[in-house]
Amino acid sequence: MIKHFLNLEWKQYFRSSYWQKNIALNILLVFFALYFVALFLSGGFILLPALKKLYPDEDPFIVANSFLFFWIIGDLLGRFFLQKLPVMSVKPLLTLPIKRSTVVNFVLGKSALSFFNFLPLFAIIPFSIMLIRDGYATSMVLPWMLTMVIIVLIINFLNFIIEAFSAETELSILPLLLVSGVLFGLDYFEIVSFRTLIGDGLISIANNPVLIVIPLLILLVSYWLNYKLLKDKLFLDSSLKTKVQEVKAADLSWTKRFGDIAPFMQLDLKLIWRNKRTKSMLPLVILFLFYGLIFYPQETYQNQPWFYAFIGIFVTGIFLINFGQFIPAWDSSYYKMLMSQNIKYEQYLSSKFMLMIMSVVILFVLSIPYVYFGWKILLAHFAAAIYNIGVNSHVILFGGSFNRKKIDLDKKAAFNYQGTGAVQWIIGFPLMLLPLGIFGISYWALGFEVACTILAILGIVGIVLHKKLMTIITKRYLNSKYKMIDAFSQDN
Repeated sequence: MIKHFLNLEWKQYFRSSYWQKNIALNILLVFFALYFVALFLSGGFILLPALKKLYPDEDPFIVANSFLFFWIIGDLLGRFFLQKLPVMSVKPLLTLPIKRSTVVNFVLGKSALSFFNFLPLFAIIPFSIMLIRDGYATSMVLPWMLTMVIIVLIINFLNFIIEAFSAETELSILPLLLVSGVLFGLDYFEIVSFRTLIGDGLISIANNPVLIVIPLLILLVSYWLNYKLLKDKLFLDSSLKTKVQEVKAADLSWTKRFGDIAPFMQLDLKLIWRNKRTKSMLPLVILFLFYGLIFYPQETYQNQPWFYAFIGIFVTGIFLINFGQFIPAWDSSYYKMLMSQNIKYEQYLSSKFMLMIMSVVILFVLSIPYVYFGWKILLAHFAAAIYNIGVNSHVILFGGSFNRKKIDLDKKAAFNYQGTGAVQWIIGFPLMLLPLGIFGISYWALGFEVACTILAILGIVGIVLHKKLMTIITKRYLNSKYKMIDAFSQDN
């Protein structure tokens, strides 16, 4: 049966329209994968001599284990955003005499073969080789290496458990951030030293391999919890169940002042407010409004004004980035119907543009209190807001024309992270790195005030050329219209 599943997965992957129409993006992803493999591989070989140089009076093996707590927290946070449970079309299988347990075990086994699980091995194995070459006993290093592999798998299954429960809450990522922050805070203020607990635990396993039974039991428990969660949801009629909820109407009459785009703005606002996927953006917007508090109170960053623009882009543009990167995938469930109506595509895009611009203005106003840390911060935020309005808004709208991933806003099942693809990663370069590069070079060459002026001028140029840019963007969407309809009609 597993052989048949693998055959179906192979055909589904290479016959999908997304693969065939995005070969260039897939090739780019391969290069990214090779880059990270090379990064981890070189890090694995360099880590031991680097630790010896940084901590000459300590055992580098013990030092390395003491930092694994931060790696575990970082890996969990990274996986939460990037990794999702492998998708398998199970509805046709549920009508056949196939055990549900077989399907669930296959999906979980497939998740264990994820790139995210193989990537740490390119650092763990070289580091283990360097330890053995440096004189550490093989009988100690091998159990440690095996324990690290088990921990990677535990993180893999723990990530899916976290995603399952976070998908059932309105706050989504906030519980994970809260728990991670509390654990980090307890360790930082030396209330509970998690670094010592995890480091000593791994050293104990390395010295006494019998203790490897403990992480093995944790792995089995995490696998069983995932198995139970998935099996409980694996019913043919589960997708037919609907949640009855009272509709709360809001007064959106103020949108009428925007003329022809008002109906589209009302639809977008209702979509944001009434769906869990879009509502999860709102706490994230509030959270990133305080992003500057991580840096500005620290004296180190107060002496680095070139970094202010980067924070300003984030603080004033977080809604623009989160909402804009999935245009028009937000409407993918009814995109075919929408495109069959007698509407002007430019009005459809202009409504989304207006929402993003309004968010930038509101977030800039809310960020004005950052002036407490210096007038330069306020000036950089203002320049970043203008740049977001004039440049980044158009860049992200243009990038949306390459979206081919469907988002099912009505799907309430766990692990619902549809819509994320290579486009969302690629668009991040012109959104974040380009303004940082422009501001940084201008700052070093001409000074802070001139750098802010250049960033603001670029934004003003974008505002002046708005109609021309919208014409180009609209034409790009119209050329991709039927490709989008075809892609959104499929279950990616």
